[in-house]
Amino acid sequence: MEGFPTVWCPGCGIGLIFRETAKVFDELKFNKENATVVSGIGCSGRSAGYFNLDSAHTLHGRALPVAEGIKRANDKLNVVVFSGDGDLSGIGGNHLLHASRRDIDITVICVNNEIYGMTGGQMSPTTKKGVKTMTSPYGDPYEPVNIQGIITSNKRHFYARSSVFHLEHLNKCIKQAIEWKGFSFVEVISDCIENNGRRLGFKNAYEMLISYRNNFKINPEAKVLDEFELGIIKKGVK
Repeated sequence: MEGFPTVWCPGCGIGLIFRETAKVFDELKFNKENATVVSGIGCSGRSAGYFNLDSAHTLHGRALPVAEGIKRANDKLNVVVFSGDGDLSGIGGNHLLHASRRDIDITVICVNNEIYGMTGGQMSPTTKKGVKTMTSPYGDPYEPVNIQGIITSNKRHFYARSSVFHLEHLNKCIKQAIEWKGFSFVEVISDCIENNGRRLGFKNAYEMLISYRNNFKINPEAKVLDEFELGIIKKGVK
């Protein structure tokens, strides 16, 4: 508790994701002997230092290879990566392709706020087409990266999507992902009010949070999640 209050901005969704992750860790009896957290660079990457575990705060985009190395060195450890969309799908995108393909037994929790928040609000790989950012003043001309497609292109996969409004569902996604034997990925739709939300027209973090309630729906039967659907998609048994 001596680490609190955190460095995250008031209203930032990372704190909610951190809390649900910590609750799952507590339920699963994670401790310094059986678990570790790895993160990259960015607002989400600061999370590793707040868990009362041995953790690694790595270089930008390199959380996955470090996590894979830890798991291969000590297969008994529960290894969780907690980082952001820019870190994991941008500079770390190549590692995402191959860590998921190798099906290494680690869990990735991706805070997707659709922006590079820590450095001022630049366009990220998950920024929606047409959205104005610091580096796309006329609107993002590109379609966002399809993280779901990357993960589910593997014959054996676990992909979940939740949001910082749907906390019970988020908790379920994180727990099932950690319990999955193999590579698991949880994409969490999250708000960055200071460097994205206000540019989108939201007055405060609460308005942005409620927009997730209004726009996203949980679909427990989905085989493929549409843009505004939340759920869990998994295939294969070792």
